[in-house]
Amino acid sequence: MSDITLSGSCLCGSVAYELQGDARRFFHCHCERCRKSSGGAHASNIILKLHGFTWTAGESLTRRYKVPEAERFAVVFCSECGSPLPRVSPDGQIAVVPAGSLDHEPGIEPQARIFADSRADWSCDGSEIPTHATYPPQS
Repeated sequence: MSDITLSGSCLCGSVAYELQGDARRFFHCHCERCRKSSGGAHASNIILKLHGFTWTAGESLTRRYKVPEAERFAVVFCSECGSPLPRVSPDGQIAVVPAGSLDHEPGIEPQARIFADSRADWSCDGSEIPTHATYPPQS
């Protein structure tokens, strides 16, 4: 993909970050772990080869949870509001950035849905459904 700089924050604004890297992948992942960690139908993550990472606010409020039986799966989140935040591999080479934590559009588009066989039956399947700019009209 390309070298990019991303910045983001948590829902309460207590934690903020900036990172630079080579954007390698942008996936919507439907695996059970991603569904549980995001609380949604999938997690939308940008994966970068990391060149630099800085917590610009609230680093002490971040918490990390690694699934004990998982080789790599972990989550980082704000201890105040619970928002998902970027996680960096133990060797510092790769970052996984929850796209929903970004403060601006990343300038790249998702490439694929992964672990689609794990997609929840109630999840969007790509078929057309009504869309609204805000709430739907009252019925």
